[in-house]
Amino acid sequence: MQSNANCPVSLAGAIKAKKPVYQYLLPSHLTHYEGLSSVLGSQIYIKHENHNPTGSFKVRGGINLMHNLKQAGVEGVITFSTGNHGISVAASASWFGLTAVVVVPVNNNPAKNRKIQEAGAELIEAGTTFEESSKVVEKLAGERAFYYVHPANEPHLINGVGTEFLEIIEALPDVEAVIVPIGAGSEAAAAVTVLKAISPGIEIYAVQAESSCAAYLSWKAGAIQRAENTTFAGGFATGTGYEIPFEIYKDNLTDFVLLSESEIYKGIALAGYYTQNFVEGAGASTLMAAIQLKEKLKGKKVVLQCSGANASSEEIEKAYGLPGFKQGL
Repeated sequence: MQSNANCPVSLAGAIKAKKPVYQYLLPSHLTHYEGLSSVLGSQIYIKHENHNPTGSFKVRGGINLMHNLKQAGVEGVITFSTGNHGISVAASASWFGLTAVVVVPVNNNPAKNRKIQEAGAELIEAGTTFEESSKVVEKLAGERAFYYVHPANEPHLINGVGTEFLEIIEALPDVEAVIVPIGAGSEAAAAVTVLKAISPGIEIYAVQAESSCAAYLSWKAGAIQRAENTTFAGGFATGTGYEIPFEIYKDNLTDFVLLSESEIYKGIALAGYYTQNFVEGAGASTLMAAIQLKEKLKGKKVVLQCSGANASSEEIEKAYGLPGFKQGL
């Protein structure tokens, strides 16, 4: 069974998603950091989606989707992922009594693989990239008659993720800028859908890895593009833009930042130094983007999305050996 795009992505959809989401989650912390604010010359707040039960923002979308699939009589789901989406699907499916199968690339982050299995899903390692894993899922979905959960082109996922931005606007009504990481694009699409509907003047910035920059190239070209996909940071590791989120964010981003692999590692180190939080590459990338955007953000109230915590031990060891972990900026 293929993903269903008939449900619209909307502010109303995000508001409706609050009821199922809050049966399983508490609102995540929005924390003001004086040290970062002083260094960057802005009022810096971090939305700690890394504190969610699965360690990332994606669980919000998983809960909303499984709630709707359960009501529709679906018994099993299958998806592909580099980790956080797969963990979300695995955990949410378990909570709603659904069977889940998650396909990940070979040599995927072992910490994320472990969490997928601990949540009760069947883990299949196939393909060397996100896109190659998707081809395996397309075949298996037909064989097993499971609902195919696309990690980006799934409106219920995006509406569920929208609840995090409702929390931001409720806690900080005068927020002026938000920075989000982009991989498949559900978080950026949710940010645009909710924040622009409530306060059109809010600036929304995106950040992605230079070595996996399909979303950036799509944004620049105004049309879906493909690109090399080699970053270590699983939250960025996609090789193409995806239609539903792209159509939402393509004309609604203020700017877009690309980071090198070394800058992504530095972000992990700086997040550890300034926030005492254990985060993954994409989760820390918004801090590095804020550094690059320092002049544009000067004096503004800025929210950085700390989207996930599921780094491998090797990534943390490498990042925490950098000077930024010991002395900051």
